[in-house]
Amino acid sequence: MKTDWAVDKMPSLEGRTAVVTGASGGIGYEIALQLATRGAQVVLASRDWNRTDLARYRIQTTSPGARLETMQLDLASLSSVRSFARHFQERHGNLDILVNNAGISGGPRRETEDGFERIFQVNYLGHFALTGLLLPALCSRPGARVVTMSSDIAASGRIDFYDLQGKHRYGLVSTYAQSKLANLIFAFELERRARQAGAPFSSFATHPGIARTDLFSAKNEEWGRSLTVGEKLLQLVQALLGRSADKGALPALYQATDRLAQSSRYVGGAKWPRRFRPVIEPIPRQARDQTIATRLWEISKTLSGVHYEGLDLLRYPWTPSPARFDLLQGR
Repeated sequence: MKTDWAVDKMPSLEGRTAVVTGASGGIGYEIALQLATRGAQVVLASRDWNRTDLARYRIQTTSPGARLETMQLDLASLSSVRSFARHFQERHGNLDILVNNAGISGGPRRETEDGFERIFQVNYLGHFALTGLLLPALCSRPGARVVTMSSDIAASGRIDFYDLQGKHRYGLVSTYAQSKLANLIFAFELERRARQAGAPFSSFATHPGIARTDLFSAKNEEWGRSLTVGEKLLQLVQALLGRSADKGALPALYQATDRLAQSSRYVGGAKWPRRFRPVIEPIPRQARDQTIATRLWEISKTLSGVHYEGLDLLRYPWTPSPARFDLLQGR
């Protein structure tokens, strides 16, 4: 990897179509901005319509020729994910770049309308469903890329198959780490299956390093409380050690656009005090365990109801029974 990679190294993206989740602010906004600046038609996909429309206005002010579209996407609602995918494919015949960026952390344990723990669904399961539903668009012409955002905290995570929803044990760090480890596992498993099936797209994994975002901003009305001591400490770490959101976007932009990017590599942001740039990171052992990857894939299909037509060509030894399905949902 080039040691001096920056946004000015990005190629022209004229004629390409991109979707960026969580594009209304933070790293997602910066990713969308740079993709649009290079000529891609970018769909800003976020939950808050007003914030997303404001993000579109800001990008167009910065880059007047940008081709942008806003579409509402709430990853905490599988019906919203299905609606987004359906409307996207009605408007666009193909998808060249999908950046699975949106993520949340903090707050008390909450469940989505689908009955899943919120961090698990927004960070991971919603993106699993979205990617599967957009598979026809990703396969419409060769060279498409799926870039999934993980975190360096994934290295300390574990997939608790018997309590995926944190019903019995919920912790701020462990829950977030599990969701980001699931994203990392998903990125590499999607690539493995795409290669076996001869699919015309590739899957890439990335993380931004420590970046200053609003990830731990208090949402009193939504949470029903203010920040805890632990959340305040994590917010302080971001403030002291984090790089700006535009720098945090660089690893994902590299994976999404650079011709030398390799899907077998995990690319993240160099940590302080090193000069910030995209760097190759070691893949955590848990993310390289094929048994875990296969099991998580099968569970995710069952929970989301999304099946990857054309990529499930092999027979797998582990399928959740109805009783196990109830356990996975925390029932």
